[in-house]
Amino acid sequence: MIGQASGPERRERIRTKVEEKLRPLTLPNFITLFRMAITPFFVLAVNEGDFQLALWILIVGGATDAVDGWLARTLHSQSVVGEFLDPIADKLMLTVAYVSLTIPQGQQVVIPLWLAILALFRDFLIVLVAVVLYAVEGVHRFPPSVLGKATTFMHVVTVCVVLLANLVSVPEHAMTTCFYTSFALVILSGFNYLYRASRFIEAARQERNGSD
Repeated sequence: MIGQASGPERRERIRTKVEEKLRPLTLPNFITLFRMAITPFFVLAVNEGDFQLALWILIVGGATDAVDGWLARTLHSQSVVGEFLDPIADKLMLTVAYVSLTIPQGQQVVIPLWLAILALFRDFLIVLVAVVLYAVEGVHRFPPSVLGKATTFMHVVTVCVVLLANLVSVPEHAMTTCFYTSFALVILSGFNYLYRASRFIEAARQERNGSD
């Protein structure tokens, strides 16, 4: 009787958990969508040479990123939609910022083309590997590493420094430090990502062979 009772209860818990994950858009989701919606205005601000406005848009984007994550944890409103949208919003904002600040449009200081190409190639590689992991091995969760988070943080710092350099005088060595630190982290995090991907593939295959 106990075993029969535990089966339905377990299924009910699973059903409830799935429904929670697939719930409609939550407040954190709307904040994430807002972050995506303000991204085009960053491009417009840079194109118009309004680097102060572009900097404020970047700051607001970073603040909403922190707020939606905090709300999702506090309100226990994590969802599949949020897990899907949040990294896309982050990548969208940073990619747009890098491209906008690499193409000379009147600004005195730009992000080096070689750094932008390397950063975009790394992001493309991450997406490609994630798709392959999901399609071939069934790996659908691939949490970011410390190196990955450090790289993203350094990208944000680099964008902020370049924007500031177009507003006020910023020491050249500070910009050079940002550029080469970002370069080093892109390389390290890229190789680390490939290494972790190989470990995930190995673990998935061992689990599959064990279940067989």
